[in-house]
Order: sequence, then C-alpha cells, then structure tokens
Amino acid sequence: MRKLALPDEVLLSVEKPERYIGNEVNMVRKNPADVDIRFVMCFPDVYEIGMSHLGIQILYDMFNRRDDVYCERVYSPWKDLDKVMREKKIPLFAIESQDPIKEFDFLGITLQYEMCYTNVLQILDLSGIPLMAKERTEDDPIVFGGGPCSYNPEPLADFFDVFYMGEGEKQYYRIFDIYKEHKKSGGTRKEFLEKVAEVPGMYVPMFYDVSYNEDGTIKEFKKNNEHAKDKIVKQLVVDMGNPDENAEFNYYPRKPLVPFIKATQDRVVLEIQRGCIRGCRFCQAGMVYRPVRERNIEFLKKLAYDMLHSTGHEEISLSSLSSSDFSHLEEIVNYLIDEFHGKGVNISLPSLRIDAFSLDVMSKVQDIRKSSLTFAPEAGSQRMRNVINKGLTEEVILKGASEAFHGGWNRVKLYFMLGLPTETIEDMEGIAELAEKVAEVYYEIPKDQRNGKVQVTASSSFFIPKPFTPFQWTRMCTKEEFLGKAKIVNAKMKMMLNKKSIKYNWHEADVSELEGLLARGDRKVCKTVLRAYELGALYDAWGDSFDNDIWEKAIEETGIDMDFYITRERSYDEILPWDFIDIGVTKKFLMREYENAKQEKVTPNCRMNCSGCGAMTFGGGVCFEAKN
Repeated sequence: MRKLALPDEVLLSVEKPERYIGNEVNMVRKNPADVDIRFVMCFPDVYEIGMSHLGIQILYDMFNRRDDVYCERVYSPWKDLDKVMREKKIPLFAIESQDPIKEFDFLGITLQYEMCYTNVLQILDLSGIPLMAKERTEDDPIVFGGGPCSYNPEPLADFFDVFYMGEGEKQYYRIFDIYKEHKKSGGTRKEFLEKVAEVPGMYVPMFYDVSYNEDGTIKEFKKNNEHAKDKIVKQLVVDMGNPDENAEFNYYPRKPLVPFIKATQDRVVLEIQRGCIRGCRFCQAGMVYRPVRERNIEFLKKLAYDMLHSTGHEEISLSSLSSSDFSHLEEIVNYLIDEFHGKGVNISLPSLRIDAFSLDVMSKVQDIRKSSLTFAPEAGSQRMRNVINKGLTEEVILKGASEAFHGGWNRVKLYFMLGLPTETIEDMEGIAELAEKVAEVYYEIPKDQRNGKVQVTASSSFFIPKPFTPFQWTRMCTKEEFLGKAKIVNAKMKMMLNKKSIKYNWHEADVSELEGLLARGDRKVCKTVLRAYELGALYDAWGDSFDNDIWEKAIEETGIDMDFYITRERSYDEILPWDFIDIGVTKKFLMREYENAKQEKVTPNCRMNCSGCGAMTFGGGVCFEAKN
C-alpha cells in the first residue's frame, strides 16, 4: 500500500483533501521501478479545474499505453496547502505515486490561460526545481510547456526548458525514444536538449538570443546553437478520420479519469473535431488549430459508449470550437439519444452557432434536459460583426432565438466583446439593442404558449489582441477605456423597454489589461512574472485571489512600459515576439484579413471558399474535403 505524501493531520486541516490523495476511478497504477521514463503532467490550477482538461486526459492515456512510461499528474495546491507545504518543507508530489516531482524525468505543464503564469512558478518552487531554466542541473526534470499560450512562449521563456508547439500526439513518443537512448549513453542535459531541438515543433528558449532596438522593439531573434531551428513548425494530427481505434494518432481515453469531488466539467467529453472553419478575426484558437479535422463518426459512437460505461458519468459533452459545423452532428446526437434514452444521460452541446441550431436537434436534446442557451453574437451591430468576420446577421440571430423560444427555452445568454478595433458608440449601444430585440422575439409568442418569463443575460468581455490573429497588430484599450465602454452599454440597457428581462454584466478590466501584457509580451516580461510571484501573486485567474496592486508594483519595479505592450499599434514590418513560430497560417494572410476588417469585408468560411490562409500545407483536413 502506497504511503500518502501528506500526513493525516495536514489532510484534515485543508479544504477538500480529496484533491491530493489520488486513487480515482480509472487512475493508472504502475510500479515506478518497472519503467524507464517518469512523466508528470501538470495543470497549473486547482484540481477541479485541471481534472476538466481534455488535453491532459488524452496525453495521460496515450503516455500510459507505453509499458516503459509512467505518466502521473500534479495540480496547483490550493492556498491553504501551499502555506502548510512551505512551513513544513513538504515537496510537491504526484497524485498517483505520491512521489516528489523532483524525482521525475519530465514535468509537462499545460498553458491554457495567461493568468495562471504565477501558478507555473508555484509548481516549480514547491517542487524544489530552480525557477530559471539556466540554473537547472542533471538532477532536475526536463520542464516542457504546451497548450495555446505556448504560441507566445516568450513571457515564460526563462522558466521552461522546452516548449512543444502543436498537438502532443504527434511527437512525444519520439521524444521518449530519444530520452531512453540518451540515458543509456549517459549524455548531459544540454546534449538531450540539443537532440530535442532537432525534433519538429520543439522550441528550446536558451538556444536563442534576442536583441532590441532603442525603441524597445525586437531587433533580432537568432539561434545560438546549431541544433536549433530557424522556424518552429506547429505539429498537427492530420488524419483524424481513421475509424481504427488503434490507428497511429487515434489516441483517446476509453476510460477517462473520474474525480472524487465535483469538477468544473463533471462529464464525459467527446471531441468531435479540431479546428474551426469560421475565421473570426479575434479568435486565436480558430487560427492556430487550422485546418478543421473531423473525427470518424463510427469511432465517436464507440468512444461515447465506452466512456460512459467506464465512468458512470450521467452527461456527455460534444467538444469542438464550433460544434454546428461538424458534418455528422445530427447523426451523433441521434445516436446518443437512441442509445442512452431512458438511462439518465444528459447531452451537452456547447459551441453551437445560432444560425445552425436546428429546431429538430434542439427539441430532441430538450426531451432529456432543458437549460439556458448560449449564443455568441460577439458584437451588437452588423457593421462590427463584419469587422470581426463573425458571419452572423441580425436576421439570423433573431430567427435562431425565435426557434429556441418556440422550442420551450426561456433563458438565453448572449456573449459580446467590447474594445474591438474601429468600435463606435453606436456599436456599443447595439449590444443593448440586440438584447432588447431578442427579448421582444420571446414576447411575440402568444402568452398561453410561453414558458414563463424570459431572461436574457448579456455579458461582455474585453477584447485582447492575441498572437496569430489578424488583430495582432492593433492597439488594446486601457482599463479606464474598457470601463467607460461598459458604462455606455449599461446605461443603454437601462433605457430598454424590456430592461426587467435583461441582465448585463462585464469582465474585470484590470485583469484584461494584464492578460494583454502576458499575451503579447516579449522575454522582458519574464522578470515581471517572476517579481509578481515573489510579491505573492498566485491564483490570478480567481477573482477573489487576484491582487492588481501586486502586479502594478511588479510592473513598476521591473521597468515595464504598459503603453508599449498594450496601447501601441504595431507596424507590419515589426518583428513580433512569436514570429519564429510557423502555424501554417501565413503572416501575409493575417495582414490581408486585418485590411479586410478595416474595410468591413467578410471572408467566407473554409467550406464556402478557400481563402488561401496557408493551412493547406499540412496536407489534410477541410482543405482537401472537396477533392476526396
């Protein structure tokens, strides 16, 4: 019987001790002495959030299929345990074996959200691993970073040995083979990193130097090691349509981990496709995950059956950036309803577009579960929706709302953004006006046919220009500007006739401003992240934990000019911190899309017409559908 890393008196003194003891349903058990490689997968947030992350579930299952690898997990200890571990000098440990992280060969950290960056340092610190990659020795794990935030790794470059660009299924087995051979030959840490740097998609920050112009922009980004590559090419699983579950890249957990306590997403997650055809100009995921690749429908049916039976979950969620665009959506939904009807299984359909939300599918899902519907117009006016290439008209939005209301729903959530490029007061007020029109559609239904009162909740986040989007060159608003825009929308909301049926809320402006710094920052921002952590910043993604004063002090002490990173418009010829990464989508295409945005031109989606973005270079997916 394994010994827990935390003594009973510690477990009894902290909130939710189940976060730290392991032994969940479907947890993998191996003898560490019987494997060649020990890999610990980390999500730098609390257990409940990390257990909801599909990427870790996929890689956990994939890695543990190898007899020579044992993959375990670690999450950020909550603040109460963090304090105890520091006081009692208890090293951070993996959930499965309860062994210290420092004893592992690899520590892989997924980077999902910029506001988790100080938690990355917490993980390293509590593990006893030097925060700075250059200070690590042969006794320290190799620290990998991956996930969407790694598409601009520079604000964390000092803390990671390697960043993996792209989808993990593609190259990790190759890296493990290289490591096994490296251990046999007795090579050094640096020699292993040089071998990794030769693998496609791998970025080793210490093998590159950055110099700057007098104005603070990047003068040159060049490699200092012959093993490093000039361009880091995103790794992509191209063929996801092979129905053979043992096909090379069809890794997916048939027996997903089931948490002891309620997780953020307490359900089976069925990934139906990757990528998005839509090309919204603000959306980083829509660009970096191109091209769209669909999973085989028969493969999905078997996965759904296996996962529900191996977990006991009572809900299955279809995961995709835009579920409505999955060509077999109706077939998979009908299968799930027919197969699990009467067995208490709910079906969740996130990421559905209002223009493609079929009344037939809605009514079938409603028979099982009725809840609020979520739509994302993103902008209140048609002009602004054209600027961001949302591809939705007001007519389509209201028609979709009408179908939903006639289907029996009476609660709708509308998501918008404020601070978009070229935004005017009319565009802002359009958010309130659109919410009002949606409420009006409900009250057009005869009173005896309504399902109570309607509740329309409009929420606005603040626009952050992300790397690898057409808006990566544009300025971002300050927090004062953001709040001013929210006040304009709020004032207009109070003028609406159906104001009692409409609720409006908005995101925290100071968090958005900081997220903008971390999203578009260069290597100079590393020292700011480090200083913020030293001053006590932790769990910045949590509203009650975020302390803007700490970050303002760290920014001041490290000499960071927020205007330089936030409010400055970039020129097309400026070297951006992430320009060394090749995601397939070309810079030329992103420039063209930015110009189209300024002219309010709509670009058709990938299935309507190829816009020549560059993703065809991967040789698969939607780019080749018409040819098959």
